[in-house]
Amino acid sequence: MSKQNLLVELFIEELPPKALKKLGESFASHLYEGLKSRGLAGTDGKVTSFASPRRLAVHICNVFTTAPDQEIKKKLMPVSIALDADGKPTEAFRKSAAKVGRADLVELWPNAVDGPDQLYVANDGKADAIFLRSMAKGTSLLVGLEGALEDALGKLPIPKVMTYPNPSGDGWETVNFVRPAHSLIALHGTDIVPVSVLGLQAGRDTQGHRFEARVSPVVIQSADSYASQLKDEGAVIASFAERRAEIVRQLQAAAAPLDLKPIEDDALLDEVAALVERPNVLVGQFEEAFLEVPQECLILTMKANQKYFPLLDSAGKLTNRFLIVSNISPADASAVIQGNERVVRPRLADAKFFFDQDRKKTMGSRVPGLAKVVYHNKLGSQGDRVERVRAIARWVAGKVGADAGLADRAVELAKADLLTDMVGEFPELQGIMGGYYARHDGEDERVAQAIADQYLVRRDETEEVSNLISEVLQIADRMETLVGIWGIGLKPTGDKDPFALRRHALSVIKSFQLLGAVFALDKAELPLNLEELIAFSLSVFPAGMLDGNVAEELKLFIYERNANQLTPVFGAEAVAAVFSNLPPLHDIAKRLRAVREFALLPESPSLAAANKRVGNILKKADGEVGGTADPARFVEAAESELFAAIGLIAPQADAAFAAGDYTTSLQKLAALKTPVDAFFDQVMVNADDPALKANRLALLNQLHRTMNRVADLSRLAA
Repeated sequence: MSKQNLLVELFIEELPPKALKKLGESFASHLYEGLKSRGLAGTDGKVTSFASPRRLAVHICNVFTTAPDQEIKKKLMPVSIALDADGKPTEAFRKSAAKVGRADLVELWPNAVDGPDQLYVANDGKADAIFLRSMAKGTSLLVGLEGALEDALGKLPIPKVMTYPNPSGDGWETVNFVRPAHSLIALHGTDIVPVSVLGLQAGRDTQGHRFEARVSPVVIQSADSYASQLKDEGAVIASFAERRAEIVRQLQAAAAPLDLKPIEDDALLDEVAALVERPNVLVGQFEEAFLEVPQECLILTMKANQKYFPLLDSAGKLTNRFLIVSNISPADASAVIQGNERVVRPRLADAKFFFDQDRKKTMGSRVPGLAKVVYHNKLGSQGDRVERVRAIARWVAGKVGADAGLADRAVELAKADLLTDMVGEFPELQGIMGGYYARHDGEDERVAQAIADQYLVRRDETEEVSNLISEVLQIADRMETLVGIWGIGLKPTGDKDPFALRRHALSVIKSFQLLGAVFALDKAELPLNLEELIAFSLSVFPAGMLDGNVAEELKLFIYERNANQLTPVFGAEAVAAVFSNLPPLHDIAKRLRAVREFALLPESPSLAAANKRVGNILKKADGEVGGTADPARFVEAAESELFAAIGLIAPQADAAFAAGDYTTSLQKLAALKTPVDAFFDQVMVNADDPALKANRLALLNQLHRTMNRVADLSRLAA
């Protein structure tokens, strides 16, 4: 049972570039799993994936020629049914054995042994049963690889399937695959494994680079020589990762002498690596006059339409140089460079034309046109939506002290760029172009910046609010979307969230956090409340337009998103403790940090356990529990001591809480450990005397309030 390295390659017409990376990874992983499940590859097999524009391949180490034989144990039936009172086989036993082709073994019972197969008695966990033990011959590589290949191809994440004539058919048969496949390699060491798939018979021939291969076809000598032969003879870097790394290296090398840096874009790198077989990076340039156009427009047109890498200066400003990743390496590359420069020029000219044309009309003059743009058939036009967002923005501005007039103007103009030629050509530039056009029209800089910021979704922890109007616009816009889309029943389900409500919820949360930090600088509480915000947002929609309990459902949805976001950082227990009472959104992170610090105190486990016990006692209490204990009714010294400790600690903890110092507030509670422990050791809460019991419950109620202002500490109990 020998082992050799295995190489499988499918040579295909040009694969969809945006899907190539996933196709290569999927083909390799599923083929390996298929061989493993058939016993032909071990769990420690090294797998190398190859994917280029015209091939999917995988190299797997230590693949068996034949899988090891496998022992199979099959339960036939309980002994109580299989054997009669004298221990003889019953008719049911005979029929059961006949079904698996071993009725002959029953006649030998109890000496039912015939070669590798035998019947035996064993306990199945409930009772004794009769089992058949047999040996199954290991699968051959020929049979196993063909099955594994079929399975792997069936599991590929193919964006769109093509139908084409079967290469080995009579012209009437067809094959379904991502692109027409032309050849198949299957080498086990140096030997061909004669499998067949997609109408192709395996061999050892493949094709190299269309123009620069030294030989055609490239005849692969062994599984291990595949990558090196393709590189040397075929002028192809077969590995996607290696090819991508080579592109990065060449981009940096080409930019360095110019003292520039290529734009960073992982998606573009992946796509370009899927378009070339052997990259050759060249430097091109365009007329500086085009730099009058906003750089976002030029960068997007170069990346999206031409797959170029724009070059930036040290300040991050676009230059008139760009990098081309060519698939050919001629001795004189000037023709290639000139050709690319000639192609990009009309693209940039289009961008400049759009920019110049758009500026001939003001943003304000475009606003009436939004009434003709459908937002959603149940929610009206974009014009209707803008009016709703304006109302919410004015309300939010009043709450946070922003200029309501500027906030209203920002919202009024925010969607006007949807009617511009530039955004019509490049929808990704929504908001960005609105900001440029608003500045050109002489709008207030805060208005222009708010328009440009409105679609921001990535905001780091250290970000600060530089423009209140931006926050007002974002909150108003997100809330109108959340309330409206939720209210017409289009809630997120599973992994489906077509209106990005989860992202909108996170944006609202972030705005609350940022605004909370602004007010904290003045030692003031953020006057914006989520419940009130949702209620007001609901009020701007016409009666009858929305259905369901939107307010409560949306509130819980936003808190749930925040909890999911914070759990990996602070842990499930701390998050459960803080979210138990749904505190203000802007306060949550600070409370979580305080709970994390509290959990490190040596007194924390004991206090959390005691708090859980107190909560359970109060839940089971009959009737209403008093809010304050009467010290005149105390019988045990431990009652008086706990009451005194609460009287001393509660004001200190409450003062820290009121000041927003949640860490200090919780740390003050550590002093309660000793009196709390003594109370539960020495005091019977459920006393026979009703008055005494009620007073002790009131004392515990005081303790519970004191301990749980920041978070429900019982959630920290093991």
